[in-house]
Amino acid sequence: MKRITLILVLFAFPCSIFSQVVLEADGPGDTYELITNVFAPGTGTAAVENPECIHPEFGRHIAEVWDTDLNQYVFEFYIHVTPDNDRCVNYDRQRVEIKTYEPSPDTLKGVVGETIAYKWKFKLPVGFQPSSSFTHLHQIKAAGGNASSPIFTLSPKKGNPNSMELIYNNTTKLAIIPLSLFEGVWVECEEVIEVGSAGKYSMTIKNVSDGTILLSYSNENIMTIRPDNKFIRPKWGIVRSLKASSDLRDEAVRFASFSIMEGIVRVKQTQTITFPALHVKAVGDVDFSPGATASSGLTVSYTSSNSATATIVNGKIHIVTAGSSVITASQVGDTAYNAAGVVSQSLTVTASKIK
Repeated sequence: MKRITLILVLFAFPCSIFSQVVLEADGPGDTYELITNVFAPGTGTAAVENPECIHPEFGRHIAEVWDTDLNQYVFEFYIHVTPDNDRCVNYDRQRVEIKTYEPSPDTLKGVVGETIAYKWKFKLPVGFQPSSSFTHLHQIKAAGGNASSPIFTLSPKKGNPNSMELIYNNTTKLAIIPLSLFEGVWVECEEVIEVGSAGKYSMTIKNVSDGTILLSYSNENIMTIRPDNKFIRPKWGIVRSLKASSDLRDEAVRFASFSIMEGIVRVKQTQTITFPALHVKAVGDVDFSPGATASSGLTVSYTSSNSATATIVNGKIHIVTAGSSVITASQVGDTAYNAAGVVSQSLTVTASKIK
């Protein structure tokens, strides 16, 4: 049995909480199981959409192969002009894709208020032939409500010359660059989405070997989820139209190092401490609460500058002997509140009660 590896990393920053899931090829065999155990655990091989219902004799349409450029195992996706189709459901297109979807963990589904960063690498073969209708290598799709059309796609397009297009809402071309820049080289993509009706979106693609930026796009006010959608999700692979099949050829496209980092960015609130003046105390008085409160409602902590006179025991002041001490109140904050400014009050302890 091949080893299945799932990497889940939790990051806690002062204003953010993030989770990261990584999918890496680790050698031949059980490839569909590896992908699904990362993207949709417990669903068998359902995170992979493939044409094997019509083309079983080829075998699986995704393999793990050694790549000498990256010096690691990568995923190689195969698609054939004939007889491949779209899962024996749609016959005007063909598909081999991997995805997150409804059964996937919440950490792989983007909902309103979250920010998601997708990263991956891919390599097109030299001479890659895209459709004059549509070819998608990556899609951001929605679940629930109006979910049939992708929200964003990265799409090679036949033309003069062929191009790579970043498309929004299946109609608007956000960026167009020559496809030749992608042929025969590894590129790395980073796509960051703030999910919302007035969200944010950015895509950067660079050449892995020399770091050259091939595509850079950003928008600070763009709908990234439709009003009736439940969540957004990514897809990677090859889906292409068969309406002009003469445009096409059999292809093998390589992908590597998928990463999904997702989180909620929280703007922390400020808090203040109210600490009334302390009354004079005497040796023998019982332990007492200093009486400071935080506007956040969080518990206040105390320290004493002179433990020979007074100490802090279970949040209360304990008198030791006559003298003076400065009692300082603090509140360190939490995921919702910043730390409060400290407030101090002087404490005087007499040898006997003042009459």
